[in-house]
Amino acid sequence: MKKLLLTLISSSLLVACSQRTESMEDKSIAPCGDKPNCVSTLDEREEFTAKPFILTSSANMKAISHIASQLKGAKLVDINNDYARIECTSSVFRFVDDLELRIYGNTLIVRSESRTGYSDFGVNRKRVEKLRTLLKEKGLISQ
Repeated sequence: MKKLLLTLISSSLLVACSQRTESMEDKSIAPCGDKPNCVSTLDEREEFTAKPFILTSSANMKAISHIASQLKGAKLVDINNDYARIECTSSVFRFVDDLELRIYGNTLIVRSESRTGYSDFGVNRKRVEKLRTLLKEKGLISQ
């Protein structure tokens, strides 16, 4: 009986702590919240903003998402002509962050946010800047 109860409690905790991935809300154009675990090209507050990504004429979401999928721990989970969502899982604690990309005219909207926790210790900003470097190297953005 004790083993059954322990198994049920353990299973309940695992299910309660899991991070769901299906049907995530598109937050690509939403401002970051007040926690220091998000960066967005649309957020104007200094601690949350990232410089704009200006697309070149050869850029498209398929090429952009292919590059983004090469980031450490990245997995492409949603894509269409102008939007992609990539889940980025940390190697140690397995935290999942959402990297959202949206093409709007000649601009790439980029938003990276941690799903859990208060601070990300700059991980999302580093991810966004790494993406910028990779996209520049491939000629998909001009700045």
